[in-house]
Amino acid sequence: MSLEDQRSLHEEVERLEAAISEHLLEEPRQAKDQLARDHQIRQLVDRAHTQSGRLLSIYNGDPATRTEEIQSMTYDYSFESFYKGLEKIKDHHKRYPNQPVENLERAYKPGNGDSNKLGAGIDNMFTGEEAFGKFLDLNPLYDQFLNLPGVKGVKHVTYLTYLTLFDIFTPPDCPVRRLDKMTETYFDYVRALASYLQSFMRKIKPLEDLDRLFTTFDQEFSQLWEQDNVPGWETNELSAKAGPIIEGTGEGVWCADCEKTFKTDGVYKGHLAGRKHIRAAEARKARGDTQGRFPEECRTLPVEQVHIELEMYIRIYAYLRSGTDGSANSKGPPVQRLKERAVAELEFRVRKLASAMQTEREDTRVNVERKQGMTDRERAQEIAALYAESSAPAGQGKDDEDDSDGEKGTYNPLKLPLAWDGKPIPFWLYKLHGLGVEFPCEVCGNFVYMGRRAFDKHFSEHRHIHGLKCLGITNTSMFREITGIEDATNLWAKMEREAKGRQADENVVEMEDGFGNVMPVGVWKDLARQGLLGGPETEE
Repeated sequence: MSLEDQRSLHEEVERLEAAISEHLLEEPRQAKDQLARDHQIRQLVDRAHTQSGRLLSIYNGDPATRTEEIQSMTYDYSFESFYKGLEKIKDHHKRYPNQPVENLERAYKPGNGDSNKLGAGIDNMFTGEEAFGKFLDLNPLYDQFLNLPGVKGVKHVTYLTYLTLFDIFTPPDCPVRRLDKMTETYFDYVRALASYLQSFMRKIKPLEDLDRLFTTFDQEFSQLWEQDNVPGWETNELSAKAGPIIEGTGEGVWCADCEKTFKTDGVYKGHLAGRKHIRAAEARKARGDTQGRFPEECRTLPVEQVHIELEMYIRIYAYLRSGTDGSANSKGPPVQRLKERAVAELEFRVRKLASAMQTEREDTRVNVERKQGMTDRERAQEIAALYAESSAPAGQGKDDEDDSDGEKGTYNPLKLPLAWDGKPIPFWLYKLHGLGVEFPCEVCGNFVYMGRRAFDKHFSEHRHIHGLKCLGITNTSMFREITGIEDATNLWAKMEREAKGRQADENVVEMEDGFGNVMPVGVWKDLARQGLLGGPETEE
């Protein structure tokens, strides 16, 4: 029955191509319906590829069988082959008497019940926070981020700030140190983040060739890794921090073991005897023993006995098996560098995926900020409206299409901001909050803020703080209402001069108590306030 199989496969492929064309001609009004249509088309395309593969395998099969079947149908005048086929058909229907006949025309026709089943899974594909692909739902990943070493108990990051910083893995915006990135907790977090972004992109862009896009990401990362240009994972970073150094400002001492800056040399020397520094020094020494080569036990043990704790070290197994007699080859890259590559590759994938979904990311940030300013009643109304929209019959939009043609676009000639319900806010409210007044900020890259409220709020946001840090300003709380780069740099220079002048005066001016003891003026004033100066009264 190879000829009948070929005929049925050809018919199904043609039906699938016609159904895909008809689906592409549809123009759904809502974003949910458009996404459901795209997923239907994707399933039809996958089905067509599968059936085309089966058809190709039949054509590439044994030609003798096909020739024999054609000859039996052409030169056999005794109807023997016909009756054999008829007997097979009758026997099949005796064994399966109630089997329905597959109607390909009805199965793939748009608007039919059987065709709608193809995209029915979209209702369970997204979470409520994602709103059918409009927004990202990073709440579980945000909880993992708060428990990372370097973040837990050290720095509090809000969810709104996390939406801006989740694809930044280099200091000063990333609080996780390079040493802490080699832990299992951090690897699980980055892997979950990359997996979520990749699956979310597949769900919102079903018709794009994402496999090719992900392959280009891998090729770009491999090229950057070979050139040692992956941000935050350069090999010259560790060599540059080989020991305690004085920072460029001359105001701190760097500890390479703790990866921390101390203000004075006395504080730096005092922390050397602490347990934290001793543990960090031992950990750094252990890493230094394996830098550039494998440990001795890894060179002598067979591959099956080498114990690797984390899943991210799977690349090490392939490297160890490349040696002879089950031993590792010491001429290859070090184990530590392979571990770093596994983490760096996931970070690079997250950065590329986040840049490819910049629109959804910005919409998510706006949606979170909007929800934070809503009352419980407004949230309940929004949920009720979404539920009513999702539970509406599929054909209702088509029946009322003529009646609602004039309501497709919201009338907004003044370009007023939209409220939570998607309608423009009242003009009196627009004037009350001064949303028509522009407030430019040069520190934020000449970004223009509409309204005094948004302008006052942006001084504590990431954009303005990052701009000040790029200018070398660390004490950002003293620079409110300052938007010019020149004004900010001049004020920072003045503050530095005053701080150095006060420090110099305290170190130069000396006082003497009644017993002839000489001390700095700051110590003398403290003792005078406490009444601890000995001898006769001494006037300043």
